[in-house]
Amino acid sequence: MKEKETTSLKRSLKLSHVVILGLGYMTPMTVFDTFGIVSTETGGHVPTAYLLALVAMLFTASSYGKMVKEFPVAGSAYTYTRKTINPHVGFLVGWLAMLDYLFLPMINVLLTKIYGSAAFPDVPGWMWIVGATLILTIINILGANTTANFNSLLVLFQVCVTGIFVILAYRAISGGLGTGQIVSAAPFVSPTMSFATLMTGASILCFSFLGFDAVSTYTEEAIEPKKTIPRGIFLTALIGGLIFITASYFGTAAFPDVSIFNDPEAPSPEIAAALGGAFFKALFLAGALVGTVASGLASHTSASRLLYAMGREHVLPNKLFGYVSPRFRTPVINIIVIGIFCLSALVLELEQAISFINFGALTAFTFVNLSVIAHFIIRKKMRGAKAMFRYLISPLIGASFVGYLWYNLDLHSITLGLVWAAIGILYLVITTKGFKAKPPTIDFEEAV
Repeated sequence: MKEKETTSLKRSLKLSHVVILGLGYMTPMTVFDTFGIVSTETGGHVPTAYLLALVAMLFTASSYGKMVKEFPVAGSAYTYTRKTINPHVGFLVGWLAMLDYLFLPMINVLLTKIYGSAAFPDVPGWMWIVGATLILTIINILGANTTANFNSLLVLFQVCVTGIFVILAYRAISGGLGTGQIVSAAPFVSPTMSFATLMTGASILCFSFLGFDAVSTYTEEAIEPKKTIPRGIFLTALIGGLIFITASYFGTAAFPDVSIFNDPEAPSPEIAAALGGAFFKALFLAGALVGTVASGLASHTSASRLLYAMGREHVLPNKLFGYVSPRFRTPVINIIVIGIFCLSALVLELEQAISFINFGALTAFTFVNLSVIAHFIIRKKMRGAKAMFRYLISPLIGASFVGYLWYNLDLHSITLGLVWAAIGILYLVITTKGFKAKPPTIDFEEAV
């Protein structure tokens, strides 16, 4: 019995590990997944849309960093809202954030099947799903450090493929393709550019930056978390954004108009073939497949840590979700639960899962920004000139951009999210006996 009480997550993650996990979660090659859609939407100004998304996300990343320093424990937006706004609201934020954390591992398993089946059509689709789920689950059970080290190889491969893409595009542009100029303002600005369409494009692209949110869930496994996690959050968003902007710049400079391709909404394989022939197309598809595995590993880790935070506080059954394996120092039961949930890829469609993620991600972003205001401005009454900018204006800018994203969210996403929210409210009413009892409070452990 004492073993269960004293077993805790192992502190082994350095700043480099944290950033690698974050970048793996973001998936560097995701820039190519949405390139065609955003290029069409923005009239060929994908890098500008990425730049807007990066600036906006850095404000929200800053809010995450501020809250991590105040509350260096696992739980992310769920924890921050519970401690700064209201325990019941915190529960609902965590409940809705689970849409993001639960569905993203499954989406990556589903994408693994899609890419794998495209490369090896004779292999049954269910084998890709089951095989990917087993691999992700086993590696995560072995420990976050193992996950980070393995993920570093996968992220490195994606960066290399992206680098080759940039080099091939550089060579093609130098030869007269596209703009015909390596340094050109055309991918960023033009007389026909519309701010409204750029913001719409940015709203699509912001979900590429979910990695910095996942970083906050590694707080209790990071060395010197009050320093490591805020830096990791900012660096993950910044480095990922720079990769996205660079790749999309060269892609846009080489192919300003994606309507020339057979599938303008998903032209990346055709672009790869046009730049480097069949060999690079195969390498490119391999990179995309590796990206889904890398993101799957990191998102699987994050989801299990969120369930652990909620289980430890008895919001979910503690014996199951608050358990940490004495041998592996990881929340093994939670990892297995996420693995089982990944098998829903056998029956769910990609569009359905993405709709859940959009709602959950925006909920988390909104309340982290609001938590900064509630904690520093309202509770701590820090209202000097510098404090007002850091703890009021900055999070308001982040929240305002997120508000714009809410405005652009499709009706299907809102409907699915509200149904999930209603289930969470019903669960909360039952467990708190009609809100008469408060959900268990967090027993913070000071970071060491």
